[in-house]
Amino acid sequence: MKSQEIIHIAVAETSMIVRSGLVAVLRRLPDLNVQTVEITSKEGLQHCMEAHQPEILIVNPQFEGWFDLEAFKQQYARQDMKIVSLICTVVDANQLKGYDESINLFDDLDAVAHKISTLMNVNEEEDSGQNSLSQREKEIIGCVVRGMTNKEIAEQLFISVHTVITHRRNITRKLQIHSAAGLTIYAIVNKLVELSEVKMNL
Repeated sequence: MKSQEIIHIAVAETSMIVRSGLVAVLRRLPDLNVQTVEITSKEGLQHCMEAHQPEILIVNPQFEGWFDLEAFKQQYARQDMKIVSLICTVVDANQLKGYDESINLFDDLDAVAHKISTLMNVNEEEDSGQNSLSQREKEIIGCVVRGMTNKEIAEQLFISVHTVITHRRNITRKLQIHSAAGLTIYAIVNKLVELSEVKMNL
C-alpha cells in the first residue's frame, strides 16, 4: 500500500474524550492519509460494518461492557481488516488474544504512526530501498541539505514545525546519521539533491 492512499479507520469507544483524542492523533499522523469514523455503540458499529468496512477497526476490549472479538470476526469475515485493541485501563492479557495490534493511552504520535504503517504495510516499496525512508522524509532531507530551517521546511511542505522535527528525528534514527555533512553525502549518493544545489550552502 502506498502512503498517499486513504486508510479508513473506525474507532469504537464509549468515552468521548478518549475516542475524540485518538481520532485527533490519527488525523495528525505523518505520511498517512487517514479518514476516521467514530463509533459510540454496538449498534453504531453494526451500521458502520454494513455501510463500509474499514481497513482498521480500533476497539476497546471492554466496549459496552465486553467486546466479543471471535463472534465479531465470524460475523464480519473480511480477512484484510485489521482489528486493534484500544487499551484505556488494566486489561487481562487473555482479552487481547486475537487482536492484530494494541494501542494504549501512553503511545506517542510516532508509536501510533509506526503501528498503523506496519499494519497497512505502508512504505513497503521504500523499505527495500533507502532504509525505509518515506517520500516525505526524503523531501525533508532535500530541504535540510539545501540549508533550510525547520520553519522554512514546514512552510514549503505545508506541515507544522512539530511534524518537521518528528520527521528529522525519524530520519536520524533510521539512517543513524547524526551530522549535516553525513546527511549531505547521503542525499547526493542517493540522488535526493543535485550537487549544485548543495554547493550554495557549503
